[in-house]
Amino acid sequence: MNAFLDIESSLTGRRWVGLTEEQDRLAQAIAQRTDISDLTARTLARRGVLPEDAARFLEPSLRDLMPDPSSLRDMDAAADRLVAAALGGQRVAIFADYDVDGAASAALLICWLRQMGVAPTLYVPDRIDEGYGPNEAAMSALAAEHDLIVCVDCGTLSHEPIAAAKGADVLVLDHHLGGETLPPALAVVNPNRQDEDSELTYLCAAGVVFLALVAANRLLRAKSKTAPDLLSLLDLVALATVADVAPLQGLNRALVRQGLKIMGGRGRAGLVALSDVAHLASAPAAYHLGYVLGPRINAGGRVGRADLGARLLSTTDMAEARSLAEKLNELNEERREIEAQVQLLAMQQAEDRGFDAPLVWAAGDGWHPGVVGIVAARLKEATNRPAVVIGFDGGEGKGSGRSVSGIDLGAAIAQITREGLLAKGGGHKMAAGLTVMRDQLDAAMDRLSELLAKQGADKLGPRDLTLDGAVLPVACTIEMIEQLEAAGPFGAGAPAPRFALPNCKIAFAKRAGENHLRLTLADDAGGRIDAILFNAFDGPLGQTLSEHNGARFHIAGRLEIDDWGGRKRPKLRMEDAAQVR
Repeated sequence: MNAFLDIESSLTGRRWVGLTEEQDRLAQAIAQRTDISDLTARTLARRGVLPEDAARFLEPSLRDLMPDPSSLRDMDAAADRLVAAALGGQRVAIFADYDVDGAASAALLICWLRQMGVAPTLYVPDRIDEGYGPNEAAMSALAAEHDLIVCVDCGTLSHEPIAAAKGADVLVLDHHLGGETLPPALAVVNPNRQDEDSELTYLCAAGVVFLALVAANRLLRAKSKTAPDLLSLLDLVALATVADVAPLQGLNRALVRQGLKIMGGRGRAGLVALSDVAHLASAPAAYHLGYVLGPRINAGGRVGRADLGARLLSTTDMAEARSLAEKLNELNEERREIEAQVQLLAMQQAEDRGFDAPLVWAAGDGWHPGVVGIVAARLKEATNRPAVVIGFDGGEGKGSGRSVSGIDLGAAIAQITREGLLAKGGGHKMAAGLTVMRDQLDAAMDRLSELLAKQGADKLGPRDLTLDGAVLPVACTIEMIEQLEAAGPFGAGAPAPRFALPNCKIAFAKRAGENHLRLTLADDAGGRIDAILFNAFDGPLGQTLSEHNGARFHIAGRLEIDDWGGRKRPKLRMEDAAQVR
């Protein structure tokens, strides 16, 4: 395939790639058979949407896409036990993971149980003192005081801890990759169990919990009981789905689409307070869930108190919500400082090993376990390779990994755990956690590299920049961008459409803050559009564009609507550029 606009190597060293011939033909068919714009048709064609499905795709219906929850193994048993606990006023404990998915999953259950008149106990383990997932001491203590323990976003591999919950029933609502055997729980609802044949493997834990509540509500209605409102909880599902980088396809896309609408109504105290403290000037979009709200909720589990996120998402008290939001915002700033220090060291160490290996990894003493996952993500983004970062405390290291599309990191980590090279390990395709002893570090990373190489990780080249088409600034209208946004929400598995703005003049360029660049781009038809290039001066882009000397550039980025100050105007979130020759 020829490079788009003949750009074989942009200012960031990437090759620009457009639609395939087949996708281009599909885009033409969509545009001809519908009233959809050419640019939106090209966006749909890249997703593989057929002309007859285009209108329905732009208006996804949760009712149409909702599966029968009972299609998941153990779901009926789990729903029956939840309903029995709620109607019987039993003592319920929720054991949740400390990330956004765990916090949102816990909040879903807390809100549902409260509407049923039950006040559950929340337990979130400390990342450093207890580590990920249920532990025997906590489960034994909870079982002594409760009739039912529900593990959310964890528990699928927790055989001994669940066995320690003597006298209480245990439910597991999870999505992490399962092992060959299941723990001794009353029910393990997980689309990624090894004996599961569901197509819902892309759900995050909050999606699984939501389906469990759908099943529970169905049982309540069958008993002629009033069922809690579930639609009002979709903001929590949307937040978790985006923050956990679950692919925005099928049911997930509808859940996030509807959840964003609920969030825009500002009905959840915690999310209102967090949006305000983050200075969001408009209703959150998927981008804000992943990069603004999500990191702040995660900060409690990374460098502060592990239960702050779940408490924020489940509180109905605005004063408490404001206090929790401010604390999480402070912790997020602290997290950023710690992350920057670890990232500098990890990047240098990984570079010394070489960025062309199947696995990019780094390990160091005293690296905070709360930031190793974020740093792994940074390494992955910089190298287009699976990445693992490990922090050691004495002889034991706790690490986190992030993968790239097409490489199943969770399965590889699960395999070397079974082989005895890791003390603990698990996760899913795109993210995983592990515990490794110092004397097995090199052997474990060598074996992990070997397994990832078999999946083709050593053959990955620099990421191409995929573009959906070209458009001039004069054609970038609010109406056109709004129709593009109807093809969203955008995120993992559903990247936002990128377009090239060819042969642009730079009418204005000025550094913004320490590292960003604001521009105004102009075409020969008199059109103009404002653009922002974040972290512009980390590479050659910022310097080249700010010192353009009248040169013209092909500009690539994502179109969005800027409504700062209440006035809507088109804007480009710039990603790349190539000088016109």
